[in-house]
Amino acid sequence: MDWNRVEGNWKEVKGKVKEQWGKLTDDDLTAINGQRDQLEGRLQERYGYAKDQTRKEVDSWFSTLK
Repeated sequence: MDWNRVEGNWKEVKGKVKEQWGKLTDDDLTAINGQRDQLEGRLQERYGYAKDQTRKEVDSWFSTLK
């Protein structure tokens, strides 16, 4: 699966995002709208992750979707 499929199926995937990162609000999920850079930015804001840590977190989560 590539990230484009996440974008295309965002309505289904955002529930999984919310399970993984519960601090993200519904407004955050709406603003992210399937865009990886937006997801990473919101995770940095909500969790205080460094950029490298955020990328690893998203990669790890993304690998579970395949």
